[in-house]
Amino acid sequence: MAGATPERLLGVRDAFVRYFHQGLHRPISIAVVPQQGQPAPHGLPPTDEQTITLVRREAAALKARLGETYQFYVASEGGLRLVEVDGRALYFVQSWSVVLGTLGEALGGSGAVQLPERYVSGSGEAGWPVSVPGTRRQGGIISSLTAGLETRRRAVALSTFNALSTLFYGLLGSRAPSPVPEPRRG
Repeated sequence: MAGATPERLLGVRDAFVRYFHQGLHRPISIAVVPQQGQPAPHGLPPTDEQTITLVRREAAALKARLGETYQFYVASEGGLRLVEVDGRALYFVQSWSVVLGTLGEALGGSGAVQLPERYVSGSGEAGWPVSVPGTRRQGGIISSLTAGLETRRRAVALSTFNALSTLFYGLLGSRAPSPVPEPRRG
């Protein structure tokens, strides 16, 4: 796991436990090992593309540095998204995770939470908000926006679980869609 924050480490562990133990009923040993990655960016990356690029780069750097030491390399980061609706700028916070392993790479995202317009007090260079609620010690922006009912740990767990589901789709206990039968010609 890139990084060493408890919320991310526990979130990744929660995702693996949920997927393998609860979802597939395969009790396997799970150890999430923190690894020094890139220094954490100040603030949130302002686009999904930048957040995804960041987590992909972090996971690839871990795999390049550690080789075949681990079965999976995971990186997770929160990001900020701007969506224009009816001429209004709406801002959302979402976590993205990548799982990199021998089967390839898969991405997953958590649910997105909108920043209330009253908290978007100004805008920086590309029109991104300057101030947003939440601090790292209090669980971050998602925790602040949901009054603690959703946490960074749960957002990381969901985005990592979604990435695992994509990575193993059709291979472990899930069913790939059946091909659509050709219509019979009479």
